[in-house]
Amino acid sequence: MARLRRKSWLILLALVLLVLVVTVVLKSLTPEDTGDTSEPSVGRMDPVAKEDKPELKKMSEPARAAKDLSKFPPPNYYLHAFYYIWYGNPSFDGKYVHWNHPHLPHWDAKVAERYPQGRHSPPDDLGANFYPALGAYSSRDPAVIEAHMQQLRTAAIGVIAVSWYPPHLKDDNGEPVDDIMPLLLDVAHQYHIKVAFHMEPYKGRDEVTMYSNVKYIFEKYGDHPAFFRYRTSTGKLLPLFYVYDSYLVNSDQWAKLLKHTESDSIRDTPYDAIFIALLVEEKHKLEVLTAGFDGVYTYFATNGFSYGSTQRNWDAIKAFCEDNSLIFIPSVGPGYIDVSVRPWNAKNTRNRINGKYYETSLRAALQAKPDFISVTSFNEWHEGTQIEMAVPKTGQTVYLDYLPNRPAFYLEMTRKWAALFSGDRRRWQE
Repeated sequence: MARLRRKSWLILLALVLLVLVVTVVLKSLTPEDTGDTSEPSVGRMDPVAKEDKPELKKMSEPARAAKDLSKFPPPNYYLHAFYYIWYGNPSFDGKYVHWNHPHLPHWDAKVAERYPQGRHSPPDDLGANFYPALGAYSSRDPAVIEAHMQQLRTAAIGVIAVSWYPPHLKDDNGEPVDDIMPLLLDVAHQYHIKVAFHMEPYKGRDEVTMYSNVKYIFEKYGDHPAFFRYRTSTGKLLPLFYVYDSYLVNSDQWAKLLKHTESDSIRDTPYDAIFIALLVEEKHKLEVLTAGFDGVYTYFATNGFSYGSTQRNWDAIKAFCEDNSLIFIPSVGPGYIDVSVRPWNAKNTRNRINGKYYETSLRAALQAKPDFISVTSFNEWHEGTQIEMAVPKTGQTVYLDYLPNRPAFYLEMTRKWAALFSGDRRRWQE
């Protein structure tokens, strides 16, 4: 009996040792860290605790079963992508929206006469130079949102900056989008992706309506666990708002909203946040300071198109931001082509060169040691800046494609650079 017990103990010990060996081997096969899963903190503050906070959960639908995310790299919350929810099709919207974008006329009538007029005619003829793998989809389609989140996680992108208009307002070619946000936030949360708001230049945007609309976003979405926040150097946990075409409102008006010294300021209220201005011209640097913005981003994926999007200027912009305690967020893109909607604008086309253009942009961004990097874009198909999966398509319209690479080529490239960015950030902070 004693001999039998001894044999049983030896077998149990052997099994324990086997489990330990298998565990060590599996860990050694785990890919390099492709993301920074701590909540971003500005300055050398302790990172925010675990990104899922049970006390903040406020779902607009019943909680779904947890996703198996083990096949994806971890999300990098310092890597943001501009995301558009303005697409529609007859199945979900009763008509095509944005895929049927018109050919925009040149401002010179004589030049405009030489180019196509009218609208595109989906699903074969889209207002885009590439063709999406998901076809002419609707941004309201839950299956599309799910597919997008999977693609974003494949790319290790941790935050999407969603192009947003206030309720009942829209862009010139679209429909209102705010009612899509609850579903988008819910699905993003399932994939541990965060959502920031990219404030578009809606009709009537000024310091008063911005206060009102930021307040609306806080009160409607602020408790959602997918709502992006990070901890500032003062210890505050604040959301981040990108403000597109911020220069359209003069700096004195912005100062009323963004300066601590103003009586109607949003600062030190429950709706305080980090506001990032679009830097286009060099003169905008002074205006950003006068206005009281917290940082700048460059948005455009066309190197040389503007002062801000010109990559050789990024080191100088970073130095300016450091001198003035501002956040710097350069925007990188895989290329640019918008002649499907601006047929006269071929001079601003930037060829992808099988990914080399994108890699050059990413390398320039890392060299500047930015606080965050933004990708222009995940799915701005009209301007050909998308990293979303595209497929070859033949028919009445001739489309570009990613060949000889796979449809996921730019997602996989983003994942690789997300890992490099994560490693560089750790070195910068040592």
